[in-house]
Amino acid sequence: NASRKTLKNAESLYKFLKDELAKLFIENNQLNISINETFVILVVGVNGAGKTTLIGKLAKSFQNQGKSVMLAAGDTFRAAAIEQLKIWGQRNNIPVIAKTLGADTASVIFDAYQSAQAKNIDILLADTAGRLHTQDNLMQELTKIKRVITKQNINAPHETMLVIDGGSGQNVINQAKEFNKAVNLSGISITKLD
Repeated sequence: NASRKTLKNAESLYKFLKDELAKLFIENNQLNISINETFVILVVGVNGAGKTTLIGKLAKSFQNQGKSVMLAAGDTFRAAAIEQLKIWGQRNNIPVIAKTLGADTASVIFDAYQSAQAKNIDILLADTAGRLHTQDNLMQELTKIKRVITKQNINAPHETMLVIDGGSGQNVINQAKEFNKAVNLSGISITKLD
C-alpha cells in the first residue's frame, strides 16, 4: 500500500514499484506436462520478438528437468531461423525437424509431431515465422497451423505462447488481442527485459 507517508523520496518509490512489479512475475504457474502424450507448445509473435531464442532456452530448461525435447523449425520464412534452431539443437543434443526455406509451416510442424510421437518425446516446441498482427493472411496461416496440430491431437497444442518484446510499448495490447483471436493464446513470454 503506497502513501505519501511511506514513499518520502524517489528511492523509496523506486523500491516500492520494483517490489510490486516483482510480485506480478513471482507467481509460479508450472506447465502441466502430461507423460502420456507429446506436449506441444506453439510459439507465436511478431518479427524480432525473440521466439527462436526463447525456444532454445525453454528446450534447455526442459531438458535439465529430465524431459525429452524436440524442436520444430516452423519459421520457414527467415533464412537464419532454421539454422539458429539447428544450432540450439546441436548445442543441447536435441533433435530438430526442419525443411527447406519456404516450406509449408503446418507441414513442418505436422512432421515434427509425427516424429515426436513415434519417438515418445515429452515436449515439442514449435517455432513459427514472425508476423505483424495486422497481416490477415499471415494470421490466417497461424489458424491453419493450429488446426493441423489439433487434427493430430484434439488437446494440442497444449500451450500457445505469444512472445512479446519487453520494449514494444502499448502496441502489444493490440498484438495480444489479434493473436488471441487467431490461435487462442494460453500464455505470454516477455523477452528483452534486461
